Amino acid sequence: MSELRYDGPATLDKVQGKALYTQIHKARPPKGRTVHIDLATTEVMDSDGGAWLLEIADHLKHRNVQFLVDGATGTVADFMEFVGPALEYGVAPLPRHVGIVENVGAHGIAIINELGQFGTLIIESIYWTIIAPLEGKGFRWGKLMDEMYEMGVRAFPIVCLMNFLLGLIISMLMAKQAEAYGIQLFVADIVMIGFARELAAIMTAVVVSARTGAAIAAEIATMKVQEEVDALRGMGINVVQFLVSPKLLALLIVLPCLVCLGILSGLLGGAFWGIVVLGFQPSIWINQTVQAAFIPDIFQGMLKTLVFAVGIVLIGCHNGFRVSGGSRGVGLMTTRAVVMDVFMLINIDIIFAAIFYYILE
Repeated sequence: MSELRYDGPATLDKVQGKALYTQIHKARPPKGRTVHIDLATTEVMDSDGGAWLLEIADHLKHRNVQFLVDGATGTVADFMEFVGPALEYGVAPLPRHVGIVENVGAHGIAIINELGQFGTLIIESIYWTIIAPLEGKGFRWGKLMDEMYEMGVRAFPIVCLMNFLLGLIISMLMAKQAEAYGIQLFVADIVMIGFARELAAIMTAVVVSARTGAAIAAEIATMKVQEEVDALRGMGINVVQFLVSPKLLALLIVLPCLVCLGILSGLLGGAFWGIVVLGFQPSIWINQTVQAAFIPDIFQGMLKTLVFAVGIVLIGCHNGFRVSGGSRGVGLMTTRAVVMDVFMLINIDIIFAAIFYYILE
């Protein structure tokens, strides 16, 4: 039989309830069975008896056994109206084994869906940032100035400091290697070429992604959790036009400026080591640096900066819009945005390096 049936005692109190619990506990009903207690013969029931019924239900629930209590009449039935809902539970379904093919397919579908959402965000951002203002559909110019101040002016000190220290480190390391060949002056060339092509752009973009990219993801994720994004949609406001476009245009403007400052700061760091430590005359070091400055190198660094700016903003916004849950979800999406930003920066840098190495040079 799949059902174990027990008749309730005439008086279901502390003593009889414990005895009934002990009887069922010793029977150890197997998983999938049903324990049925018939209270038709029970005439009196107090709170202690009800507590023991709850103990029985909790015990059977952990054993994945169904529990059924019925047949109560009179005052016992009235008491069961209060206790009954706490006794109801469903047997947990057995865990379903997920095969490797199904698991890979589910992850593949999730990736495709996310790529589709990201592609839609890119298209809408391009439209509302470039095309829509030309069509007279408006742009939040006041918000643009605020974003430029937050992304550019407030990031100026940390960007300059990081690039200065990086230039100092590069000069320090390269000078030690060049000392054996007596060509320490050419460290100025290495610093100039390195910062013009790669170092200033990638270092500045990493700093901005850790600062601005995280802030964008956290801001939009918080708005999404607090249903402010839904409120904007309910008022007929396009969230991409309202939230994304000012951030995108602002970073497109300020990131190249920050990279230019980064180049100068890196050169100052290198010059500090060359002039103060290595003992070169300032005019000699500066002339060597200027001779190594070529427009194609600077153009390469500045071009990838624009792509970096687009990626940082859109990745931050994308993760912000995808948040779920409460404050923990905001933290997870902020971390995810920074990780994706850094991964994106490295991959874009590899693509540009391959293009300029194999195609344009």
